[in-house]
Amino acid sequence: MATTPDPRLLPHEVAQWARGAGLPLDPGRLDLVTATANHIRSVIAVLRDLDLDVDPDLDPAEGVPVPAHPARGAEGRDDAAV
Repeated sequence: MATTPDPRLLPHEVAQWARGAGLPLDPGRLDLVTATANHIRSVIAVLRDLDLDVDPDLDPAEGVPVPAHPARGAEGRDDAAV
């Protein structure tokens, strides 16, 4: 039976990515940064699984149709005159 590879980052991988980005990590912070990176990855994985197919005619901030929003024009763009 094949096993799924562990998606968690390992400390040496985090250190390598940080160095590659020009952000070398102090060894004393590596475990904390690794835990944080893994937490962020798990949150992103959950977000990717959510159905976020939102109606494009709704203003996500208020849940009202875009043309009805007082600061939007008929095409749903911001109205600079308002």
